[in-house]
Amino acid sequence: MSIRTNILIRVYLAFGLILLFAGAVVVQLYRVQFVQGKKWRAMSSRLSTQYQTVEAARGNIFAVDMSLLATSVPEYELHMDMLAAGIADDDVFNEKVDSLATKLSQLYGDRSERSYSRMLRDARKDESRYQLIRRKVTYQELKQIRKFPIFNLGKYKGGLIVVEQNKRVLPFRSLAARTIGYKNENVKNAVGLEGAYAGYIDGENGKRLMQRIAGGTWMPVNNGEEEIAPKEGADIISTIDVNYQDLAQEALKNQLIKTQAAHGCVVLMEVATGEIRAIANFTRTKEGDYKEKLNYAISDAADPGSTFKLATYMTAFDQNKIDTNTIIDAEGGKYKVPKGPTITDVEHNGVMTAKKAFEESSNVAAAKFIYTHYNNNPKEFTDKLYSYHLNERLGLQIPGEGMPVVKNPSSHSWNKYYTLPEMAYGYEMKITPLQMLTLYNAVANNGKMIAPILVKEIRRLGSTVEQFQARVINEKVCSDATLGKMKSLLEGVVIEGTGKNVIKNPLYSVAGKTGTAQIANGSSGYGVNKTYQASFCGYFPADHPKYAMIVVINHPTAGSYLAALVAGPVFRAIADRVYASDLEMNQATSMHYAGNTNLPQIKKGNLKALKQVYAKLGIKPLYASNNVVGNGVDTSSGIPYEDVSYKSGVVPSVTGMGLGDALYLLGNAGYKVAVRGSGSVISQSVAGGSIIPKGSKIIIGLQ
Repeated sequence: MSIRTNILIRVYLAFGLILLFAGAVVVQLYRVQFVQGKKWRAMSSRLSTQYQTVEAARGNIFAVDMSLLATSVPEYELHMDMLAAGIADDDVFNEKVDSLATKLSQLYGDRSERSYSRMLRDARKDESRYQLIRRKVTYQELKQIRKFPIFNLGKYKGGLIVVEQNKRVLPFRSLAARTIGYKNENVKNAVGLEGAYAGYIDGENGKRLMQRIAGGTWMPVNNGEEEIAPKEGADIISTIDVNYQDLAQEALKNQLIKTQAAHGCVVLMEVATGEIRAIANFTRTKEGDYKEKLNYAISDAADPGSTFKLATYMTAFDQNKIDTNTIIDAEGGKYKVPKGPTITDVEHNGVMTAKKAFEESSNVAAAKFIYTHYNNNPKEFTDKLYSYHLNERLGLQIPGEGMPVVKNPSSHSWNKYYTLPEMAYGYEMKITPLQMLTLYNAVANNGKMIAPILVKEIRRLGSTVEQFQARVINEKVCSDATLGKMKSLLEGVVIEGTGKNVIKNPLYSVAGKTGTAQIANGSSGYGVNKTYQASFCGYFPADHPKYAMIVVINHPTAGSYLAALVAGPVFRAIADRVYASDLEMNQATSMHYAGNTNLPQIKKGNLKALKQVYAKLGIKPLYASNNVVGNGVDTSSGIPYEDVSYKSGVVPSVTGMGLGDALYLLGNAGYKVAVRGSGSVISQSVAGGSIIPKGSKIIIGLQ
């Protein structure tokens, strides 16, 4: 083969390969453009733009008086398009950028004017379309920033891009924080009302079109506006009273600090409705402070101790095993159950009635009563306990309720020598504080047992979506005769028994029961490093119960461990303040004076000033009298005067006074005053003559 032919073959072969490659490219271009075009266009769109979720503002959580417990407030992230239409000209940008830097520096003070100016100029050189200016900007700050140089050119010309976010805040901070709870995507189990009612509170999220720019940053396509606007969540109206919650937390925390206890809880519940007005829980931290970490009131199922004697005696009374005057020998406070445990009392009790045994909280008496009458048929006793539904959860509106354990003869851990007598005084079982309070509330509620509630209503845009009322657990836990006996016994505890020195108050009556229980230390049992739980559960006023309350303090290490001295002061402090502030319970007796029947309309106040006014008006006596006794009525000028005085720590009556006199008296008596309305005082939140701590808040209404 000649050289020429060889060269031509090689040229034709190379050219053919080129044509073949070109044909393959054309075919592939056709496939990409027409066959797979839809797929690749969609992928391109996803990579460059996409819709992202805009979180809806969560609904509010309100207290029973519509005070805000939790709310969402807008928080903004500010960016800037450095190539916006209004500053496309370099001269315009350079003229105003330093003024903008000055304003930002003055507003935040976190960096100098020069630093802000350098940041903005560098972003301009980089042609940034989404330069971060500031995170966590408030609405008030945003209103100022919109007026700054460049940004005041308008929404699109000024280049300001505002991305709205929602921040959850608690206006009262730590008040009922654990009950309010929180929503956290990283926490699997719901917490408090925020978690339990997330389906209502969350609302409906919106959509915002975002575009991916250089550096992998996503920026809004339409200057931060949503394509689908989010819908705000529904509001929750809780049963919490912020004032009662505040004083409950304060009283509990003070006592925990004083006793150096491990943790404690308080629940205040309205008897008739089952609405929880306050629920406080504190745990001692490693630093020695107390914080709300766990909701012990609903989750901590433990041996209740002597507060359980309510169920013990109520069962024995209702089944006609004993009566209030049944005699029992407490054997000096020490009793050995045949083949069973040795039971002891704190006091060396002897022969006494069942009523006295309950008031003195005799463990021996309770154990002997139950062992004597139920040893041959313990199921009769436990079946009655089950009729109180003590072995069931209450079905609360928030998650985390502890599972109660009340044994019966079929239980795997039942011991025929130990379990029955120990159950009589609150051991061999597990019950949460709120479950125990529910039983006491049933007695106060004339036998009607209802499940506590924390949420009254759900509202959306002001309209009611759903309302809640307490579920009836048992219409009648026992007979009326038994109820009468139990009420008498519970009142006797405070009048003559273990609660008389701490809880008894001469202004109102209290009924309840102390409970001191030894808590097992895990596998070590009860014998090593003894740990106690002190509690008091009851209701007030005893004659017309409105509130029921339980106080539980675990492992006090300073001072006494006895319930009356540990839990009692908390109950008393809260009950005193609640009684003083609730006008339905605390009504001062009105006084009527004989004398003039037709009086000029006056405002109560300073006696001397009042006499001067009437003297100038020339008012003469109708039934003159020169007899003035103390602060009584002086009709010597024809007008009945009642001199007004005050005593520090005692609330003066200011009804009928003008604002100036009312503020003078209440202020000098040591109280803070909140005023509503104008004119004369027609009401005061705490009745005159009440004894409440100085510094307390009193609300007066004027008309």
